[in-house]
Amino acid sequence: MEIILKLNRWANAHTNVVTDTLRVLFGIFIFYKGLLFLDETEYLYNTLKPVVSGEGTYFVLVHYVALAHICGGVFIAMGLITRLAALAQLPILTGAVLINFMGTMNVPGLVQASIGMALCAFFIFYGSGKHSVDHSLRLHM
Repeated sequence: MEIILKLNRWANAHTNVVTDTLRVLFGIFIFYKGLLFLDETEYLYNTLKPVVSGEGTYFVLVHYVALAHICGGVFIAMGLITRLAALAQLPILTGAVLINFMGTMNVPGLVQASIGMALCAFFIFYGSGKHSVDHSLRLHM
């Protein structure tokens, strides 16, 4: 807990509008990808075919990916429990990177997932910043 408080203090002291704008744009992008996954479940099914063995597993994965992206994207964009929301994205993005090496290589998808993983790692350590709901809630406590 002490480490997180130190990270928050450091992030709030070193925050700027560019970093917070990047967080908001990343959250919107993750939210958009979640909506796409809900709309294109057949594409997701074909993508997951190399690693999914049964229909039940596919059903759970599709709903986890879509729900985690939609909720996580909103939380990241608002700056509400950003570290936890970014942490929930890591298994999805790690799977997105690895699936390119197991199935058909999709270079744009690999680049998107790699950039997403890097941004998730950054926001797990950096936090939500000064222009966020978390910071506003901390001020009113």
